[in-house]
Amino acid sequence: MEKNKEKNKLTRSGVDDVYRKIKDVIGQARSQAYRAVNFAMVQAYWNIGRIIVEEEQKGLKRAEYGKHLVQELADKLTSDFGHGFDKRNLWFMRSFYLNYKKMNALRSELTWTHYRLLLRVEKDGAREFYMNEAINGSWSTRELERQMSSLLYERLSLSKDKEGLLRLSRKGQTVQKPEDLVKDPYVLEFLGLENHEKTVEKQLEQALIDHLRHFLLELGRGFSFVARQKRITLGGDHFYIDLVFYNRLTRSFVLIDLKMGKLSHQDIGQMQMYVNYYERTQMAEGENPPIGIILCAERNRAVVRFTLPEDKKQIFVSRYVPYIPTKEELQAEIMREKEMIEIEMKLQR
Repeated sequence: MEKNKEKNKLTRSGVDDVYRKIKDVIGQARSQAYRAVNFAMVQAYWNIGRIIVEEEQKGLKRAEYGKHLVQELADKLTSDFGHGFDKRNLWFMRSFYLNYKKMNALRSELTWTHYRLLLRVEKDGAREFYMNEAINGSWSTRELERQMSSLLYERLSLSKDKEGLLRLSRKGQTVQKPEDLVKDPYVLEFLGLENHEKTVEKQLEQALIDHLRHFLLELGRGFSFVARQKRITLGGDHFYIDLVFYNRLTRSFVLIDLKMGKLSHQDIGQMQMYVNYYERTQMAEGENPPIGIILCAERNRAVVRFTLPEDKKQIFVSRYVPYIPTKEELQAEIMREKEMIEIEMKLQR
């Protein structure tokens, strides 16, 4: 009797194991089928756009002929195929073809909704950047829309030279050195901090943990969460690092400290201590030195520059903003920062 029970138990275990394997096979097949069908439709929309453009080019009054053609096609296609071929979508398909003239430039990882979002981006370089980042990061359409709205390309590109800007457009965000990980500012609109002035550091930290998935997206590629309020003990005194991450691209720990008020040189010195501790006690063979990022609402560039050593870039000070800035606001802030740097350099002469 006992043997039969054991046999039945093993049989059920074996069946469950086989079932899981078959379920995975079916899930993968359905996913592949979905992607294949989706990409076939993307190619179809490209071809529809091509046909419309080629037909327009035959007309004597192209603008008027194009409007008439698209309206007629929308009426007939909607009647035959239903939703998805209205006038607005046909204009998107036309624009799709004009912006992606070669079909082999289309990527099967992206849906039609991805491409519709990308068509909102006017600059070719920025559009190519977002396309690459969406593919590299497996972004959903919602994530892509958020990164476009938060001006990720502009935030990363404004500090780069022409060569770096070209590389950013063609390859996305490449991480070759610690500073490539850092953004300025960090946009934290997803926290929904209504009264930012009254927020304390513990509330900010808790909000970031509560919205960790969004924060990881804002941090960038390769980040994984390690700890919050990480305690280190030195000579009997306890210190706490707000947030600790690990980045697989740089193969290093990333330590983040949050500051609500104006940044002081003591804050920078404290982060230097944290970085030194991790470098001397926590690094494993093959890992690179830790990176420290201080997120603050307000900073003094002169204090930052004279507190940090010039020959070792491991600590960075970035601002964070609780809302999505406009492109004009971002550019104005960059200009103010450049002016401050120029003034500091003149005072040193």
